[in-house]
Amino acid sequence: MSSPTGPANGLPVRMPRPRQPGRHRRPEPLAVPEGSPALVLAVPGTPSAAMRSLAEEVVSIARSELPGLDARIAYVDGDETEFPALGHVLARAAEERTARYEQARAAGSDAKEPDGPVGVVVPLLAGPDNALLRRIRQAVMESRIAAELTDVLGPHPLLAEALHVRLSEAGLARADRARLFTVATAADGIVLASVGGDEAVQAAGITGMLLAARLAVPVMAAALDEEGAISAVAEELRAAGSQQLALAPYLVGPEIEEGLLEAAAKEADCATAEPLGAYPAIGKLVLAKYTTALGIAQPQPQGTPVR
Repeated sequence: MSSPTGPANGLPVRMPRPRQPGRHRRPEPLAVPEGSPALVLAVPGTPSAAMRSLAEEVVSIARSELPGLDARIAYVDGDETEFPALGHVLARAAEERTARYEQARAAGSDAKEPDGPVGVVVPLLAGPDNALLRRIRQAVMESRIAAELTDVLGPHPLLAEALHVRLSEAGLARADRARLFTVATAADGIVLASVGGDEAVQAAGITGMLLAARLAVPVMAAALDEEGAISAVAEELRAAGSQQLALAPYLVGPEIEEGLLEAAAKEADCATAEPLGAYPAIGKLVLAKYTTALGIAQPQPQGTPVR
């Protein structure tokens, strides 16, 4: 037994740590508000085990940033079994929300009837792809479930960071301009590859300017899904004086047709970095789209120095 002055057996009392005052106080951890809609990650491309692993890692990053987040994965070309389609995931989320409400009422709780969107759909796309976005929008409409569709992830400075990291991992860029070491294979010109037509190229070009500032080399965007576009931009860079080119995919990965990246790199005669994949910035940007859609105050996702 304990008394108001402490434990009766003489054990020390563990007191809560006082909150640090002032602007250096550690921020309170953010948690998702009760009753918030699910975050539904819309994954393009042909479903596969590798795609599922990538999507699960992206979702895991988002959950780690926002405790209590209900995050689900849907496939643009999915089904109702192993790789659930977007309509199926939204319908399941709606059923579960209704069931939770009915259980709460049955238990005597004064629960409020759920309203607002069932889900916030975030496309797993670095840049705009109108054909894919139309399909995602159509799937949401056909589901007849109240859901909000966000913009794609870019352009954003964090994507420039991710591109820099992928290039440095491939030995195609210095890891840090501030460090005085060289990479013998570092590129002196970057072709930024996107899919989705002219709008996607323009959006990639914005992030490309940020990447050029990081690397201090010219960066030009081109459409990976337009025949001859990558090689044409590569020749333009060579004509401007670049001799050692690299292809940097402005792509998460699932949206690329198999073999397309390798064929373009061979045609342009340049080395290539890996797609962005599940780089931490991707999960943070997915979450940022979700919280912005809901009006949840969340610190802006910050990058980390490239080492």
